[in-house]
Amino acid sequence: MNRLAQTVPPQAWFIVSAIFHYLGPAFAVLLFPMVGVLGVAWFRIATAALLFASVTSPWQTFRRSSGRERILLVTLGFCLAVMNSAFYLALDRLPIVLVAAIEFLGTIGLALWGLRTGRNGLALALAVTGVVILIDVPSLFAADGAVLSSDLLGLFWALLNGTLFVLYIILGHRISRGGASGGIESLGAAMTIAFVVVMPIGFLQALNAFGSLILILAGVGVGICSSVIPYVCDQLAMSRLPRSSFAFLLALLPATATIIGIIVLGQIPDAVDVTGVWLVMMGVAVHRPAEASR
Repeated sequence: MNRLAQTVPPQAWFIVSAIFHYLGPAFAVLLFPMVGVLGVAWFRIATAALLFASVTSPWQTFRRSSGRERILLVTLGFCLAVMNSAFYLALDRLPIVLVAAIEFLGTIGLALWGLRTGRNGLALALAVTGVVILIDVPSLFAADGAVLSSDLLGLFWALLNGTLFVLYIILGHRISRGGASGGIESLGAAMTIAFVVVMPIGFLQALNAFGSLILILAGVGVGICSSVIPYVCDQLAMSRLPRSSFAFLLALLPATATIIGIIVLGQIPDAVDVTGVWLVMMGVAVHRPAEASR
């Protein structure tokens, strides 16, 4: 895995992660009415934990770890369990564009933390402008407050997800310091802990799917698309990218969502959306990583 991570550019791993970051939730939303929100979250984490366990020996990884490393793994495991559940609970109540906007706010702070040049400041300004255009911020703050006041509980889950997403990036970079292979082994251990945490939360709803092979396979597909492919690719990218640069590249998420909308959903963007995508791409092109900001 270390050799593979060094051969392929880290930005390529990030793009794969970004694509599946939205494919997974798109599949998950379709399952909410039949399985339940927390039931789908259970399938997501259970599938990832099982697949990681088959190749990473999570309990051996945990046993070999130092006391400090075990605290890190347990913290990451709790973070993954609560973050994924909160993400789905927010998607069940709010438009995905609003959830994505809130999720992106925390990553801006991480990107700012690592900025040390005027060039990177310009890059961030371009990317943020593009994201604001893509998510259509003015429409989120309509005069009647319909979006923001429609579901305060949904906003709570979205804010919790956004906060934990920042924590995931920080912890994910720490475990990636052992190289891509070591990071994925640690991720497998953390995912097993996440499964233990989510087991009592979503298992009862997940039982709704056990009578249908199609629903079980769909739940497994959500887990592979949402937690296996993107998290592995995150580790392959994090092992070579500074934390601030990885956080900055998250500005690509709205752009990849637009592309997925065209290919999968047939949603053709208008000129404003295209402008937003190009601004994000320009920002990423201008940005220069600072290796000291790992």
